[in-house]
Amino acid sequence: MNKVVASAADAVADIPDGASLAIGGFGLVGIPELLINALLEQGATDLETISNNCGTDGFGLGLLLERHRIRRTISSYVGANKEFARQYLAGELEVELTPQGTLAERLRAGGAGIPAFFTPAGVGTQVAEGGLPLRYDGAGGVAVASPPKEQREFDGVRYVMERGIVADYALVHAWKGDRHGNLVYRAAARNFNPPAAASGRITIAQVEHLVEPGELSPDEIHTPGIHVQRVVHVGPVTVGIEQRTVRG
Repeated sequence: MNKVVASAADAVADIPDGASLAIGGFGLVGIPELLINALLEQGATDLETISNNCGTDGFGLGLLLERHRIRRTISSYVGANKEFARQYLAGELEVELTPQGTLAERLRAGGAGIPAFFTPAGVGTQVAEGGLPLRYDGAGGVAVASPPKEQREFDGVRYVMERGIVADYALVHAWKGDRHGNLVYRAAARNFNPPAAASGRITIAQVEHLVEPGELSPDEIHTPGIHVQRVVHVGPVTVGIEQRTVRG
């Protein structure tokens, strides 16, 4: 039951080329940056990432992106990364844009063993009808477009079917964790971490504070240890500032 591993490098050592990764965080808050940095050094490539955003220039998943280690991403907000935009428009990166709430539910559903669900989000748009550019051809045209999705009507309301997501690995950040893998997130850093943690076949958590089993009250645990296979104690982490605004 002791799921603690010695280092971030040890925790990500077996992630292979082509793996799918669910990544916690929102902007720069709750990002498992030390696990991402370890994966950068480890060398895995041709990755598919599932995250709210694909990092920023020079930080988080943006570092893997800069090294062309990400082949495909499922994301919601991607507007803060110039290299992301360049690769996407150049046809170097495949992107599946997903409404933010739908992305969270796809991860949660995958972790709960639910293969698909219906939602009104995206009905009447290319999210449901198909035609969103998954990959550009580098010359301004669309090389691969999203297919149409199944739609049904319930009680007079139109819904679109979305698939649950189960990732090969999940990388998450928690404020506290015990040796059994029970996790507690702090304030806004909770964000996408719980659904990401649930969706991974192998979930790796970096934790700021490692405690012994029994020290966490069952009422405060956000992710139970059954979802977590590896825990890395990283100590306190400083949260980055995504948009710094000053006034003279």
